[in-house]
Formats: sequence, C-alpha cells, structure tokens
Amino acid sequence: MSNPEASRTSRGPVIGVFDSGFGGLTVLRELLPLIPGAHYIYLGDTARLPYGAKSRETIARYAVSSAQFLEQQGAELLVIACNTATALALQDVRLAVTLPVVGVIEPGASAVAHAAGSAKDVLVLATSATVQSHAYHDACLALGLRTTEIACPLLVPLVEEGWGDHHVTKEVLRIYLKDALAQCTPSAVLLGCTHYPLIKHVITSVLRELASDAAVIDSAHATAHAVTAQLGLNRRGHADVPATFECFATDSTDKFQRLGSSFLDQEIDSVTLLDLGG
Repeated sequence: MSNPEASRTSRGPVIGVFDSGFGGLTVLRELLPLIPGAHYIYLGDTARLPYGAKSRETIARYAVSSAQFLEQQGAELLVIACNTATALALQDVRLAVTLPVVGVIEPGASAVAHAAGSAKDVLVLATSATVQSHAYHDACLALGLRTTEIACPLLVPLVEEGWGDHHVTKEVLRIYLKDALAQCTPSAVLLGCTHYPLIKHVITSVLRELASDAAVIDSAHATAHAVTAQLGLNRRGHADVPATFECFATDSTDKFQRLGSSFLDQEIDSVTLLDLGG
C-alpha cells in the first residue's frame, strides 16, 4: 500500500531503500510482505543512472547523497538495492550514515552458497559494471565457492522494455547461458542484478533447455530476508498490519510510476520528484 503519511503512524520500522533506478523495486517487492507495519521510503536516482558507466568516486558520491537523504527522512535501516552501488560504495555509505546498512551482494553470495551445497561451482549473471568489480567473485570466494561471472548487458534494457517473455530475450539468454555453461557446470546460478528477478522464470527455462538443473537464486529475495535477520525478525507480516511505502525519483516521475509499478507488481500511486544535485 502506497501511503506517504504512514511513516508518521507506522508500528514497524522505517526502512530506506535506494537504487539508481527501478531495479531495486524488486527488493522492495520482496520486503513488503515480510515485516509487520513497516514503512518503506524508496529512492530511485533516475536522473543520474546508469551508475555502471560512472567512476567509483562518482558512484560513491551519488550513493552517499541518496543514503543521507533517506536518513534525513527518518530511515532506521538502509538497503542499498543496487549491485553497482553495493560493489563500489558500500563502505562509503556505511561511513556516511549512522544507521545499519544492508547491501545486495553478501546476502546473494550467502544464498547461492546454501543452494550450491557440497558442490562449489556457481555462475553469477550480472551487469558489466558488477562483473568488472568482482564483488560477487570475492564474496563467493570467501565462502569457498568457485565462481564464473558473466556480464549480460542486453538484459536490463529488454526488461525495461517489457520484453521479458519475448523471443528476442529468450534468444539473448540462450547465447549468454550457452557461453557460460561452456566455461563451467554450476550447481547454482545467482541473479546478480535486481532487474533479473523479473525474468527468473525465463532464465530457469533456458537453463533447462540447455540441460542444466542449476538452482536459480534471486539476490533480491536473499536481500529482503537479510533485512529481516538484521532486524531480528523471522516471521511474515500480518494482513491486519500491512507495510506501506512512498517513492522518490530524481527524474521522470511519470515514467517511474508507470514502469516501477511493473517491477513492484502493484500500483505506485504517486512519486515525489527530488533534486539531489549533480
């Protein structure tokens, strides 16, 4: 339920969530059923996307400004729902705010390690910037996993175009996955981009076509459950205490409202325009 006034009356925690754009809404979608009475403040820094094309210093500056805004709005916990910002600016954000910060990479690595079991080979599908950071490789290596990282730069625009089930998307995935499976035989595949949960079913289908039975792990789902662990919660929310949310965007609020509703899988009633500077 979108309700900007709920942060004043919420019986649960106030949680800030930010991303460079829309993808982090898949993390919010996973969070909404989990925490009774929580109020979420979501910020999409759409004026300055894509983060992946920027330097580490610029990404850190952008991430810190988003984090500080959410802290000023009363957030008690912060979720960096962006792989690039988590990979390149997590420590900068933690130093810049006084509240707990959860990123998407460590939860995703932990979830894929659990899914892999005694097998140690995992495949990470991510954007070029995330792959180049090797953040997932390092997080998985710390858990004893052998990791193959594959950049899939065409998937984000296809998802944002609404072509999740289009034959073009399936063919692009066949090319990416056929190349990846020639390099490794993974027991688990980690979706290392918050756009990818919207095509998880297609990724799973193409893997099966290619004779892979690897489990497909959604880092957005893993991150949401890491947040509940951070808050000491282990149960789902109750229907009589629904979570609420409000959304801010730094550009194109109409587009954010329209496209974001498909990512969140529910209507976004309104989006507030925010200027965070350059």
